Amino acid sequence: MAEIRNVSGVSYTPAGAGYFEKRTLQRTAGFWGLWGLGIAAVISGAFSGWNVGLSTTGWGGLLIAMIIIVIMYFTMIFSIGEMSAAMPHTGGAYSFARAALGPWGGFVTGLAETIEYVVTTSVIVLFSASYANSALSTLTGVSLPGPVWWAILFALFIGLNSLGASIGFRFALIVAIISMAVILIFAILAVANGAVDFSRVLDITPAGANSTFLPFGAVGILFSLPFAIWFFLGIEELPLAAEEAKNPSRDIPRASVWGVITLAFFGMLILFLNPAVTGSKAITVSPGDGDEPLLAGFRAFLPDSVAAVLAIGALIGLLASLQGIMFAYGRNMYSLSRAGYYPKFLSLTGAKHKTPWVALLVGGIIGYIILTVVVIIIPATNPDLAAAARGVILFIAVFGAVISYMMQMVSFVILRRKFPNAKRPYTSPTGVAGAIIALVIAFGAFLGIVLAPTFAVAVVTFIVIFVVGIGLFALYGRHQLVLSPEEEYALSGGLHGDPQTEGYDAMESEVFDKK
Repeated sequence: MAEIRNVSGVSYTPAGAGYFEKRTLQRTAGFWGLWGLGIAAVISGAFSGWNVGLSTTGWGGLLIAMIIIVIMYFTMIFSIGEMSAAMPHTGGAYSFARAALGPWGGFVTGLAETIEYVVTTSVIVLFSASYANSALSTLTGVSLPGPVWWAILFALFIGLNSLGASIGFRFALIVAIISMAVILIFAILAVANGAVDFSRVLDITPAGANSTFLPFGAVGILFSLPFAIWFFLGIEELPLAAEEAKNPSRDIPRASVWGVITLAFFGMLILFLNPAVTGSKAITVSPGDGDEPLLAGFRAFLPDSVAAVLAIGALIGLLASLQGIMFAYGRNMYSLSRAGYYPKFLSLTGAKHKTPWVALLVGGIIGYIILTVVVIIIPATNPDLAAAARGVILFIAVFGAVISYMMQMVSFVILRRKFPNAKRPYTSPTGVAGAIIALVIAFGAFLGIVLAPTFAVAVVTFIVIFVVGIGLFALYGRHQLVLSPEEEYALSGGLHGDPQTEGYDAMESEVFDKK
């Protein structure tokens, strides 16, 4: 078989007849579908997860961190928008880094994003199961074990995501709107019932001579950055929908920017009102109200039966994110598999619905195993780690995200110089300076994870997964690459960009005929 060798230490082989036809996606999404997908993927961050940071950083630290992270996401999304418009194919972060940093940089970035999205899916399933069981037990007196809920949720949403992108985008938009409505209802009812008392947000006892605003000192701001990211984590996934968007170069940047604006509004609403109703200290406990801070807020001023009904609305928010993040890991694994970085069978799509069902199924199985290990096996072998185990998986997800963010911002700066003649239908209003700002803040969040002793297990676990992944790629994957659209863009210097107009094997004849 013909090969191209010695391209940054990797080898390419011809895709073969019918290769891309078996890996076809369908264009169905416009601006609103993309915006809904972005909101759906992230909105669960307002329902669970963020509040864990209150116990280690305090409300003031989290507020300041939130402002910093909003700046990071705006500058980062501007940069990602420019790259996604120039590279309208499914690879997303992997594609950007592949073009800028070569195949090894592309693989590392893609692997970090795979870990981010698969683990985030597990976290959302965990929180969703908690909300669902609380509502069910309050309304009916029936309770189901966690593993049963996990199986139900994974099976349900793998099935939904496999039914076709058009159904997935519509579902995401509907549940995103419902989720935002639930937060607005909480805000209106909390104010109307006189339940809001802003003195409660500062009820965490300060350490030493620190203030109640920063009970753990200014260093708490650094440790708050990863928790503030949880309000936005996932909005950067929209470039993964490029081959399913009708006009990706125009709509993905617009949907991403408006997504950040929307999420910043609802994130601030929750950050101010939820602790003002319950008190900050009350929603840091896990398991318990720490898993369900918004439900704890409803319970603070409503009867349990009414709060349980509204908890179903909160559950919809979590399920919205389950839909959106599952879409992300499916497309991320699909694009890396289609290019040969992961086993190629993962990129197969269904003949009827044109969705990467194999990647969705395999990612779900991995997610279920993660929950089983973290929530059942680890606490059973060491009860002292039971409380920390849930935080570990959340931080593995955030750790993967910040590594991906840093790699993408480095890629942006390099691509501005490396591919000066590449077509850029959208340009970042903050340019290279904005990318550098986002890079610095992302690095701060990286330090906030690495330097926090509480999350050393998460860092070590991530590094182990990373080393194993890189080792497998070095031994096997680097010799299996295919000229997918992401690889063609990188190898052509940005001249081959849009598979919709050029076809999915635009460079095959140029390269392999010469061999």
